[in-house]
Amino acid sequence: MGIPEKIKAIQDEMSRTQINKATEHHIGLLKAKIAKLKREQEEQITKKSGAKQDGFDVRRTGDATVVFIGLPSVGKSTLLNQLTGASSAVGAFQFTTLTVVPGMMVYRGARIQVLDLPGIIKGASTGRGLGKRILSVARSADLVLLVLDVFQPYHEAVLTEELGNMGIRLNTLPPNITIERASSGGIAVARQAELTHIDEKHIRDILHLYGVMNARVVIREDITSEQLADYIAGNVVYAKALTVLNKIDLVDAEFVAKVTDSLKTSIVPVSANSAVNIDLLRKKIYGRLDFIRVYMRPKGGPTDYDEPLIARSGDTVEDVCNKLHRNMRKEFRYGLVWGKSVRYGGQRVGITHALLDEDVLTIIKRR
Repeated sequence: MGIPEKIKAIQDEMSRTQINKATEHHIGLLKAKIAKLKREQEEQITKKSGAKQDGFDVRRTGDATVVFIGLPSVGKSTLLNQLTGASSAVGAFQFTTLTVVPGMMVYRGARIQVLDLPGIIKGASTGRGLGKRILSVARSADLVLLVLDVFQPYHEAVLTEELGNMGIRLNTLPPNITIERASSGGIAVARQAELTHIDEKHIRDILHLYGVMNARVVIREDITSEQLADYIAGNVVYAKALTVLNKIDLVDAEFVAKVTDSLKTSIVPVSANSAVNIDLLRKKIYGRLDFIRVYMRPKGGPTDYDEPLIARSGDTVEDVCNKLHRNMRKEFRYGLVWGKSVRYGGQRVGITHALLDEDVLTIIKRR
């Protein structure tokens, strides 16, 4: 029996099993088995296709990269043109875009690369259409835009499932757990939070499934069997996402409100054709990317407020040095900062100082 058949057999078993307290352990273990089989299947496909990455070759540029993921004919190309002024083929038929079309969106000083990808179809994660090549681009993106047709909002679940099958988890953080493998002693579990979805026997069974027989496990939050399996596998990407509901010019406000209420996630309603809410979408994209603006002040000179250096929330002076020049870190002596991150203007800071939005920074080099 091949891997696809094994997965199908387990899925059939899950569908026949009534979900209740008594079967939670069994269902969780079956889900972990499916996750393991899917990763083995992916590894087999990679080996057959050689070492080359099965994805579009896209040169990354700008301060961040955003990708459009959607089914064919949801208006991704028109939306790209509105956001960036790029020239992406637009047509009222499926599969207009057959390659990656990049554009550059400039907003509040940030240069954001936006990639228009071909539309995917259900089963994309198993190789249907250009599915694997398309979804692989999303793994390294800073933000995934799920683009929906206002008349087919239920496709959000399809997109989320296909991305999930490729190991891309949207709008969630990695589980707060630690697994330290050992040479002996079995599996010791230290719980720092109440577990409602999984118990210690379940944890040990999943670890054994992945060949881990001896380890110290520290769990700091309530987790599920899927989260544990993701952590052990180690090839899962946790990506930020934003859902865009397109073509709202074809319906009334009441219809949009009804669709919005039916979706589990918060959405941005737009019309790419009529340029409705495009500025709102730009603002939302910028906000989800957690940018901060750092204004550079040369020693003895005026602050450059016209062209801020774009960094990310949590970035340090070291991160700014690395952005400016590859040798800046070696030449760094200390920094002077004016702004919200310091107690007083012109405060002297070290390389690990975390900056905040609109801070002014002067870098003093070694003599």
